[in-house]
Amino acid sequence: MVNDDPAAAPAADGDDRTDVLVVGSGIAGCAAALGAARDGAAVCLLTKASRPDEASTDWAQGGISTTRGDPESLKQDVLAASAGTADDAAVDVLVENADEAVLDVLVDTLDVDFDRDGEEFDYTREAAHSTERILHVDASTGTHILRPFLQYVDDHDRIEVRDDTAALDLLTHEGAVHGVLTDETPSGQPIYATATILATGGIGSLYGRSTNPDGATGDGIAMAALAGADIADMEYVQFHPTAYAGDDPFLLSEALRGEGAHLLNADGERFMPDVHPDAELAPRDVVARAVADERDRTGDVFLDVSTLAEPFADAFPNLASKCEERGIESERIPVAPCEHFLCGGIDVDDRGRASLANLYAVGECSRTGVHGANRLASTSLLEGLVWGLRAGETAAVAGPGEPTGPETVDPPELRNSDPELPARFAAEKFTRLRRTMDAFLGLERDLDDVARAGSVLRRLKGEVDAYTRTRTSRSLYELRNACVTALLIAQAARENPESVGCHHVVDDSVANEAPGQ
Repeated sequence: MVNDDPAAAPAADGDDRTDVLVVGSGIAGCAAALGAARDGAAVCLLTKASRPDEASTDWAQGGISTTRGDPESLKQDVLAASAGTADDAAVDVLVENADEAVLDVLVDTLDVDFDRDGEEFDYTREAAHSTERILHVDASTGTHILRPFLQYVDDHDRIEVRDDTAALDLLTHEGAVHGVLTDETPSGQPIYATATILATGGIGSLYGRSTNPDGATGDGIAMAALAGADIADMEYVQFHPTAYAGDDPFLLSEALRGEGAHLLNADGERFMPDVHPDAELAPRDVVARAVADERDRTGDVFLDVSTLAEPFADAFPNLASKCEERGIESERIPVAPCEHFLCGGIDVDDRGRASLANLYAVGECSRTGVHGANRLASTSLLEGLVWGLRAGETAAVAGPGEPTGPETVDPPELRNSDPELPARFAAEKFTRLRRTMDAFLGLERDLDDVARAGSVLRRLKGEVDAYTRTRTSRSLYELRNACVTALLIAQAARENPESVGCHHVVDDSVANEAPGQ
């Protein structure tokens, strides 16, 4: 990391610079780029993705929540799903800006073809929502939002998009961020900016099974933490209750249960009515633990789609196609919990501002306070859209033109000897990391085991740090970021003895030996 380097100097002619630098190309990053460009800033959007499906937004199924003109109702559902831990003021920002942002960007600007019932939108309901308020396109809403959004951003005359380019570190000096160091050149390419907005997505690659795309390695969180930014609520890792239980897991949207699908154990018994008054529509953390318990007790859990009002293939053709590709012919689909979303991250305010000057964070890498200990279904795309626009608008206020203050630092020369060996090294260490996270930082946590996991993760990070002193590659930086993020999760989990939402603490008298010891 380049941090507080006393060798700061004015930018030389030819240096790569922009007004607003956005790192990440999901809905939050695109919204931030749009918000800044609309206010006259020159924007560079940097992403390590090379295809749309490498962003988590493209994988989002269920939809995007609106208020349908009743923000108070949505607010109460968000607060209830969070077990009362969401920040009241942050939820107000979300619900008060929700409908305007969706109408402005998704409907009027991008013309997203949301499903309709005649002339009206076909709103659906998902778990822990008290009413039908979710806009959707079949069960592939993220794809239908992100792809036109990327095209719109790419065509915008004030936005430069650079794909297949990784941000490796934040460039900082005296507590302020002045851009990032990228892997565009073997020796490292700095990009200087008046404001830097991190929109790097989630942490799914830290776990063996996730609904996130490959490459969700906590990059923004790790870079911000290493630069000294405040990080919060990292213990709250949400697991989706209904992912396909076989190899190559995929999400079975919450909308299925919202439209009447039931959960059955291996004995064919519906169990959720005995667990929670809302049955299959209980908060995600409740349903996920119940599914895990029934799998342990009976061997399997199935999502029964025969109870849908419409035939499964008609109501959810994309999901039906995925089932067909995997040879699932029954209307009972085997499911298991799967890592889905991080509720914590870089601590930000209502405009996405982090604790370091000139640094912003939006989307899943940020902690706005909206989700608290557990996220309400179909609020992630909404949060990314609302905070992305607000952060972009605020970042642009710094003014078009050259960055002020210390603009450059001397970035270290990256080492690229033997680039294939780091990839093999990273793959081996990632396996060890995932085994540790799956065993001790999953749906349930024993605090003694969490401490053991922390020891394993610290040793692992030490090995990675020693290796990166002599070699550099994107895979090594992703591994470093994953190790830093995993340690932050373990530390937060150990420091919170209270079971709430996604963080479920158990007293396991038989401590397991940590993997890799």
